[in-house]
Amino acid sequence: MDTVFGVKYDGGVVIAADQGNARSILMYQRNLDKVVPLSSHSAVGVSGPNADLVNFSEYIQKNIALYELSNDGMKLSTHAQANFMRGELAAALRRGPYQVNVLLGGYDESTESSSLYFLDYLASLQKVNYGCQGYASSFCLSIMDRDWKEGLTEDEAVAIVEHCMQELHTRFLIAQPNFIIKVIDKDGVKTSKFGADPADT
Repeated sequence: MDTVFGVKYDGGVVIAADQGNARSILMYQRNLDKVVPLSSHSAVGVSGPNADLVNFSEYIQKNIALYELSNDGMKLSTHAQANFMRGELAAALRRGPYQVNVLLGGYDESTESSSLYFLDYLASLQKVNYGCQGYASSFCLSIMDRDWKEGLTEDEAVAIVEHCMQELHTRFLIAQPNFIIKVIDKDGVKTSKFGADPADT
């Protein structure tokens, strides 16, 4: 029942996710951070069971850090990170698949451009301008299709995401009261807004 949104704008990417950690009819927590920084200028929004969500995102995060340490500080581009994730998901399909669907966003300092990638649990990778994971796609892809345009600003991208959240609050059967929004741009990954502080335990 997880929800992840992503919107690319001119100079960055906005990624948002609900903060619920639930299974069956139980809600375990309402302040989970499902948007995980992978490097200084990239982050991934992950949906799926909590065990796979944490295991996969930390595995990718640590391997990207290891690559940087092993190669004299050379950073993987967002494109390279997306293909590394796709390779790991594809390899896992034959032994123990990760039940995760992700949106990867990043800003490449070398090209001064941003990019957003859609990746599902079957290791299907696609570069997109906007995307949704989960049931939210039934409600929000039409909003993104109508409102997204070339040359979007950060404020306009955040407004699209907030419009999608409002639509879910109005029409979606399952309550998702808290969302976290993160922005990735030339200054790195920063938290824009959250419904519940992930630091609260």
